Amino acid sequence: MKLLVIVDFQNDYVIGSLGYPEAEQLEAPILRKIQSYLLNEDEVVFVLDTHAADYLYTEEGRSLPIPHCIKGSEGHGLFGKAARIAKFASAVFEKGTYGCEALSEYIRDGEYDTIELCGPDLNSGVIANAVIAKTASPYSVITADAECCRCFDPVLNEKTLDVMESMSIRVTGRKKKKVI
Repeated sequence: MKLLVIVDFQNDYVIGSLGYPEAEQLEAPILRKIQSYLLNEDEVVFVLDTHAADYLYTEEGRSLPIPHCIKGSEGHGLFGKAARIAKFASAVFEKGTYGCEALSEYIRDGEYDTIELCGPDLNSGVIANAVIAKTASPYSVITADAECCRCFDPVLNEKTLDVMESMSIRVTGRKKKKVI
């Protein structure tokens, strides 16, 4: 069985307070990936960054003082067509910080050959949950498709993919680096 984990594909990460132009380009490849998993009767779950109105007073809020994904706000909602597809997901989890404890429990209870992650917050949300998946299911192959993951800074994006590879997380869809 395979599991697709879509992390933080929410309005605030794409077009809202933490959005960046390239994030919108993730919609088509993520939707294709979701469709492929659902057609193969594999599992799809969403992980939503979820904060309360007091976000700025939390430890994360002091480090990243940009209100985002406040529960009940438009920014908290899934971006674009993913919002309509979520009803076909096996589960939707909310997390109050980078990693999702409920996702860890869910993965531990399943038997997955492969767990794939994607989303527009590669350098924090995606990598944190990839580590959680690796910890919860050490015999599963953990992957990330570079065409379905990104972050706001291209240099940080490449560094994050490098770190993931160094942790035995398979990165697919990555353009070859130029050797000088």
